[in-house]
Amino acid sequence: MTDLKCGFSPVFDGKSKVLILGSFPSVKSRKIEFYYGNPQNRFWRVLCNYFGEEIPQDTQGKTEFLLKNAIALWDIVTECEIEGSKDATIKNYRVADLDEVLSKAEIKLIILNGGTAYSIFKASYGDIGVPYIKLPSTSPANTHFDENLWKGALDCVFKL
Repeated sequence: MTDLKCGFSPVFDGKSKVLILGSFPSVKSRKIEFYYGNPQNRFWRVLCNYFGEEIPQDTQGKTEFLLKNAIALWDIVTECEIEGSKDATIKNYRVADLDEVLSKAEIKLIILNGGTAYSIFKASYGDIGVPYIKLPSTSPANTHFDENLWKGALDCVFKL
């Protein structure tokens, strides 16, 4: 018997310009039923620093922050078997249908949050026709994180 875990629906609207794809929600994220629920994950800090805003304290605030700043957020894996939060254990997965977002938003750049997201994305969408970039994972497990790489990628779309 398989124990399939389900991810979350995408957060986006017609004004979204950047699509950030993670791999799959962590245990802590699944517990709160929203993206990047581990307070040690750098995701919210990095994005809020970039836009000069405080980190919202709840899901509604985070959703409003994303939409206000033209960020779409989803995971490349929508359903899988996984041990805890370890990307390396993801198996029997279903890949997100990115057309759900790309057909409704003017996405200028897709950011892959880490190596697993990038590998799965590349295997399914390598010839997508939208620019994409692999960035270092915001996970606290990543000891080689560089916030400047994230800033540079976001500047490609948002820098005036």
